[in-house]
Amino acid sequence: MAAVVLLSNILVQHPFAYSLGRLDLADLLTWGAFSYPLAFLVTDTTNRLLGPRIARRVVYLGFAIALALSWYFATPRIAIASGAAFLAGQLLDIGLFNLLRERAWWKAPAFSSLAGSAADTMLFFALAFAPAFVLLGGNDPFAAEAAPLLGLYPVEAPRWLSWALGDFAVKVLMAIFALIPYRIIVGWLAPLRPATR
Repeated sequence: MAAVVLLSNILVQHPFAYSLGRLDLADLLTWGAFSYPLAFLVTDTTNRLLGPRIARRVVYLGFAIALALSWYFATPRIAIASGAAFLAGQLLDIGLFNLLRERAWWKAPAFSSLAGSAADTMLFFALAFAPAFVLLGGNDPFAAEAAPLLGLYPVEAPRWLSWALGDFAVKVLMAIFALIPYRIIVGWLAPLRPATR
């Protein structure tokens, strides 16, 4: 968990610098959008196999380690934003997963990951890049620059807002695709799990 969060905190500082015709993906995505959704896969698999108490322990331990490492390897502002967003998103994920755990196998991980991703994305990008939170330390002028919102001309918004929307879109796709490894891992490990939670 800590490795996924640390990697994501480093990668979120690097725009996805590719173009598709007139669409500049650097205005839409950072590399962190591709690694962070794995945190929800870890949380949901742990929750299904070992229960919410252990899943919360994984989240808290991952949070502590990732916050300390991110403070050093990323920036303090990214570390603070990531920590707040990570806790909110992951704890929401665990709570919603438990409400849905008795339904069809895919509903709990799909809906909890989407809700957690939405909370995480809103908090992280606002705290990490919005000029209103400059007191958290540092201000990335590239993130605050106006850019085409979701790459659409002529609508412009701060680049960090476009990154947040693009990031969330990737998280939605990753949550859908993560159902495959989730199903495989849970199916493979479920017979090995302890009888009590």
